[in-house]
Amino acid sequence: MSNWQDWIQDLKNMDLNQIQQTLESYSQFGPLPGILLPFIEAFLPFLPLILIIAANVNIYGLGLGFLFSWIGVTGGAICVFFICRTLGRNVKTKLMGRFPKSERFFNWVEKRGFTPLFLLACFPFTPSVVITVVSGLSKVPFHTFLLATMMGKAVMIFVISLISFDITNLVNEPWRIFVSITAVLVMWFGGKTLEKRYQVNG
Repeated sequence: MSNWQDWIQDLKNMDLNQIQQTLESYSQFGPLPGILLPFIEAFLPFLPLILIIAANVNIYGLGLGFLFSWIGVTGGAICVFFICRTLGRNVKTKLMGRFPKSERFFNWVEKRGFTPLFLLACFPFTPSVVITVVSGLSKVPFHTFLLATMMGKAVMIFVISLISFDITNLVNEPWRIFVSITAVLVMWFGGKTLEKRYQVNG
């Protein structure tokens, strides 16, 4: 038990160089370490996701680093969602009984659907595990959660990857910032269009 706790503590305190060295030490497993570490972060949100994404980009390159991070983060969020959805309404009732103000948050997420989930997924400093847990315990349809999470996490990871990759040249390449803002807008409008199509077909 103590070895597990020590390993978790070591991960929590790692800086970018240490995370990168750790991933490189498992290079014989190919992309698996780059996918598994952001996947684990979905269950252990205190892990430094931004540094994990930056390390992936530095090791695997901009394209593959983004892809591996996105697969891991999205896969972890889906697993947490289904765990919470399986736990069912009893947990939600107990949670609202203990934290009465949480009912407003549940209602907001259920009423607004895609938009709050997408926007919250776009920002790396939001408590993504809380959003995933609330989504799983709420009446939010899975396709809405999946769409918002896939697109929102894609924007977040893309922006971090774009800025982290060869960061010393960021000042000389302002187009990266423009592309990041454009990606947010395109994903948001595209997500809203797809959500409406789901609602019509449903």
